[in-house]
Amino acid sequence: MPATRPTPPSASPSSATARPLLMDCDTGIDDAVALLYLCLTPGVELRAVTTVAGNTSAERAARNTLQVLEVAGRTDIPVAAGAGATLRGETRPEAAFVHGEGGLGGVALPAPTAALDPRHAADLIIDTARAAGGDLEILATAPLTNLALALRKEPRLPELVRRVTVMGGAVHHPGNISPVAEANIGNDPEAAALVLAAGWDLTLVPLDVTMRENLTEAHRQRLLAAGSPVARLAGEILDFYFAFHEETALPFRGSALHDPLAAGIAAGEVVPVSAPRLSVTVDTAEGAARGALVADTRGMYLGYPAQPGANATVVLETDRTFPELLVDRLCRGAGRDA
Repeated sequence: MPATRPTPPSASPSSATARPLLMDCDTGIDDAVALLYLCLTPGVELRAVTTVAGNTSAERAARNTLQVLEVAGRTDIPVAAGAGATLRGETRPEAAFVHGEGGLGGVALPAPTAALDPRHAADLIIDTARAAGGDLEILATAPLTNLALALRKEPRLPELVRRVTVMGGAVHHPGNISPVAEANIGNDPEAAALVLAAGWDLTLVPLDVTMRENLTEAHRQRLLAAGSPVARLAGEILDFYFAFHEETALPFRGSALHDPLAAGIAAGEVVPVSAPRLSVTVDTAEGAARGALVADTRGMYLGYPAQPGANATVVLETDRTFPELLVDRLCRGAGRDA
């Protein structure tokens, strides 16, 4: 039978209260909102954050992360910078036109009081996985270079990690850096291909769903009026992000929920309506389709029957209730049931 409505991931098998999670990101605006959400979500224990070049440089993303975590009161979480270039050694252009100069919409934050972890991101990923005893879950909301480097250094990493959730790819949806390629997959296709083929429990959250879960200006005004430092920061940095989306992608002032939605799925708070197991790979050839996610969707009209060689759960539809949950969480600064 087709598995198109899975149950959300259960809590960590070794703990009834906390799911150990590492986030690998390129902290721009939506990564920052996802971080704030995770810091406030019951049942999630954010063990570490690693950064990679993407929305901004790996070093600037790490600094942004420290600043965001400080607003959330979580200076205890280790943050390490990682890859500044792709596996092929290519430097990525920063996305200041999407996230503003510096990656946080031009919003100035005080210098962080916490220091960066001296380890390379790949080493922090490996060390955190080993320390978690097989329970660690990874949320990747950036190009997958750090994960690929960690796999090269520790080929047994999939055995040490319980689940990986990746915001990336486009299945039936257009790409956002080319007609077919999405940024997190397309900005380092070789890394993405390596990660997708690694054999771990993998969930992909593509543009097909993240572009349909939207924040609006009404949501942003609620955040600004909430009085909480966390909510206010989210509201302030979203201003630039909204302007970009209104100009290039959406017929209203608002934004997609790329990284926050993936965080909600990783946290088990978003139950996909349709999430078939599919065989997925990445086009790494030079040409118009380079960086595209290639998903075998030939069974779509049959409800996606079981597929030999399927290597990822691909979220294709959600119930679209996450924007309200996210804003409520940020405004209340507490758990869902608080």
